[in-house]
Amino acid sequence: MKKILVSIFTIATLIGVSSCSNYLDEMKPQGSLSAESLATEKGVSGLLTGAYAAIDGYLEHPFSYTKSFPWHAAPSNWIYGSVAAGDSHKGSDPGDQSQGNMIEDFTATSANEFVRGKWWHTYEGVNRCNNTLRALALAKKNNAISADKAKLIEAEARFLRGHYHFEAKKMWNNVPFVDENVTDPRVPNTTNIWPNIEADFKFAADNLPTKQADVGRATKWAAQAYLAKAKMFQNKYSEALPLLNGIIQSGQFSLAKNYSDNFNAETNNNTESIFEIQYSVNDGATEGQNGGFSEALAFPFANSGAPSGCCGFHQPSQNLVNAHKTDANGLPLFSTYNASDLKSDLDGGKYLKSTESYSPDRTTPVDPRLDWSVGRRGIPYLDWGLHPGQSWIRDQSGTYGPYTPIKNAYYKRQEGSLVANFATYWRGSANNFRLIRYADVLLWAAECEVEIGSLDKAQTYVDLVRARAMNSTKVTLPDGTHAANYSIKTYQLAGNTFASKGQAYARDAVRFERRLEFAMEGHRFFDLVRWGIADVEINKYLDVERTKRPLLKNAKFIKGKHEYYPIPQEQIDVSIVNGTPTLKQNPGY
Repeated sequence: MKKILVSIFTIATLIGVSSCSNYLDEMKPQGSLSAESLATEKGVSGLLTGAYAAIDGYLEHPFSYTKSFPWHAAPSNWIYGSVAAGDSHKGSDPGDQSQGNMIEDFTATSANEFVRGKWWHTYEGVNRCNNTLRALALAKKNNAISADKAKLIEAEARFLRGHYHFEAKKMWNNVPFVDENVTDPRVPNTTNIWPNIEADFKFAADNLPTKQADVGRATKWAAQAYLAKAKMFQNKYSEALPLLNGIIQSGQFSLAKNYSDNFNAETNNNTESIFEIQYSVNDGATEGQNGGFSEALAFPFANSGAPSGCCGFHQPSQNLVNAHKTDANGLPLFSTYNASDLKSDLDGGKYLKSTESYSPDRTTPVDPRLDWSVGRRGIPYLDWGLHPGQSWIRDQSGTYGPYTPIKNAYYKRQEGSLVANFATYWRGSANNFRLIRYADVLLWAAECEVEIGSLDKAQTYVDLVRARAMNSTKVTLPDGTHAANYSIKTYQLAGNTFASKGQAYARDAVRFERRLEFAMEGHRFFDLVRWGIADVEINKYLDVERTKRPLLKNAKFIKGKHEYYPIPQEQIDVSIVNGTPTLKQNPGY
């Protein structure tokens, strides 16, 4: 079996829908092929490949490279989903990608370059799907494609279109749904598009096979999981649960043996993978853009033998580190975890230099997932040796804290094979991004069971996830001992059953488990919003964090505004029909 290896150099934008300068047709044509010439099985398949290519966030912006960087649309959504939620900080130094600071402190405006870039990338993905479907319709009309192949391509294109619209919906809420029948892209954003998104995923789930010959293509299970996720975002628990149960009962998936297997190129597409974005290196792409180029910033700072060659962004927060502390029973400290800080190399108000002596806390009990999610000084960083602290932190003054990301990093042993051979300012890797994995399905099902079903069943699902963490390989020191006091138990083993503790306790447990399991993976902010607790949780985080990070001194989450991002003003400006914009700005902006 082979991966879909996609390049940014595709023919996906050759078919336009309008002459209007809009988010749907800004991409400059790469050639002069006609719609008719693409209305063949080969042509339509090429367009579909282009639709897949957009999913990794790396596309050339039509105006200039400086107006839309790949990291604006990173599949992990690290800036929008983790930084904005308090799991991490923008990182690097305050002046580098400075508009990212506005995402973190909730001062972003409709001119913010991150928000602008994300919108453009998202709707360019929609455009590519629609181009595929238009060419497909013409191919079917001309009998230039078999019925079976046409059905498969339509299902894949609609799955991808559902994904791109889902990204838009969770980012901005009030967004237009654009399908292949649209002739004027200036579509209003005043209609709820969840039914349209659901329809695309439903069609895909009904018409995709359970397995594909090419690893990385959408399957029935990926579409069904996404359909369930769409319902979760609408609190339709009774509708989501049967879909999730279908995936669980299919027997097609299981949790990977080790938690860390989900963040290692050597274990891509494992038993836990439901849909993951395929990365590749040393495949002929210029500067290795297929190796997760949109995640290029989120590595330790390039210094003293650090992985990559860039960039020091996406630094984990002290709050996230503290959240991994456990009690005497090996369970999370839901409400008290942030009362004190787990030790870092902060000493007397100043961070220690890498040349100064430091010993990490090896006594306080912590969830073992901590050191697969956060790079900490004195703890082994994959196979790179002990994390050295200051020399891997771009601004160790305390601006963004002492930690580095690790989940998207590569192992030293992978250099030359699963890491791009060239060495410029960063080095891509073949470490895929797992967009939906089986742990998602289990914890979504647990959430549904808490709200409308059985607390015992919810606990069973949560305990499966915790048991995997409990039995996974732990980070160890050179002498083979554990690098920290790793202590975790299932709720059953700890004697804190959901049924005995009640629904409120079970709800807290499921939500906290999701934070730990998916730390630094870009989901936290969107979870807080869909649960309706973003204002409470984020402001509680800010009240403490601003005492440590001066850049957050005036940060405040405003309920009714900051659940969603501002719609780019340039998109509102080009949506004018008869003197009135069809796109309406989100409340509060």
